Amino acid sequence: MQEQILIVEDEVKLANLISDFLTSHHYITHQIHHGNEVLPWLEINKPSVILLDIMLPGQSGIELCKAIRQFSNVPIIMVSAKVEEIDRLLGLELGADDYICKPFSYAELVARVKAILRRLNNVEPKTNVMQLDESTYSVKYKAASIELTNVEFQLFKPLFNNPNRIYSRDSLMDTMYADQRIVSQRTIASHIKKLRKKLDELTKTDSVIQSVYGVGYRFVNPQQCN
Repeated sequence: MQEQILIVEDEVKLANLISDFLTSHHYITHQIHHGNEVLPWLEINKPSVILLDIMLPGQSGIELCKAIRQFSNVPIIMVSAKVEEIDRLLGLELGADDYICKPFSYAELVARVKAILRRLNNVEPKTNVMQLDESTYSVKYKAASIELTNVEFQLFKPLFNNPNRIYSRDSLMDTMYADQRIVSQRTIASHIKKLRKKLDELTKTDSVIQSVYGVGYRFVNPQQCN
């Protein structure tokens, strides 16, 4: 089956060139030129990779990346003429898998797409892996399980879905509290402490959730901790 690449780019000429190059490498492509059309399309379609421009009419690429990560782990490559470091970090923090700056070579873009798909296709099924059960707000590992509070579950979910990715305290706060309430970083640290204790007792390891000084937190697969 051919892989489908969603190209979200408001410059139609550039989108056509990207599409032609990807098609020549045997990918199926679909183009969207307005940010507001992306989420409705994704409700009924499942691309293999999304090439997502940051500057779009309607919803921006940053807004879309954050929204997509609420319901999908589809690989996202951010594409933009912005080269400032803050944009690069923001794009990756919100859940993007890669970032490429304009102008770029089409060969490099295809190489990035191939690398992401290769990583996905080479994932082998594992036994005794940790599982997160949204229906019961529980975490299962080997023969044991623990229950989480609603806040702990919402805090752990993005970390669990993206192992080794560093999340800032602010981004975790936004995930935990959809109503955008003001919460101190001390509160986040307290929830992390309780969550970490539960997970460490479950996995019999030390610090499945690791602190990254001055940045935030990341989840490390318990198999890596042993």
